[in-house]
Amino acid sequence: MAGIEWIIILILFIVLGILLLLYILQGRSIESRARAVFEAWREQERQDLAGWKAGELERLSEEKARILFAGWRANEEEIIRSDAVRRSQSVTKGKITEHLIPYFPDFPYNPKDARFLGSPVDLVVFDGLADDAIRKIVFVEIKTAKNPSLSRREREIRDCVLEKRIGYRLLQIVPETEG
Repeated sequence: MAGIEWIIILILFIVLGILLLLYILQGRSIESRARAVFEAWREQERQDLAGWKAGELERLSEEKARILFAGWRANEEEIIRSDAVRRSQSVTKGKITEHLIPYFPDFPYNPKDARFLGSPVDLVVFDGLADDAIRKIVFVEIKTAKNPSLSRREREIRDCVLEKRIGYRLLQIVPETEG
């Protein structure tokens, strides 16, 4: 019987060896699958983290841009307001000067001969009107700037006057009689 026992022991060792081999192979397979699952999870976490970082960076960038814009706007708004006030004061001074210029001592015409229009020219001077003998009609544009320039409309009027493209027309309006 000793031979059968050795055969049974040998068969048991072979079966045990096969089971051990299957256990080792199964362990490797499980480890391989576990590693694949872990790597997939880790990659997903990296992507999620990268997406979160990008979103957070974008949010912070937008917030910083809003803060910088608000600061710029507050600063520029003050500059724009002060510039608008300065320009408004300049325009007002110019309008007052246009009205008063005929009364300045260096105005070359009699102030009584000047009529203020404002637009498209500042003054029309009927030279000699106060003396009952009009010698000429002068269109006057007043500029208070150091380097004045005429607008397109002002240049057109100047050119018409200089080229003597001036006319006179009498319009007679006759009221209808009731009958």
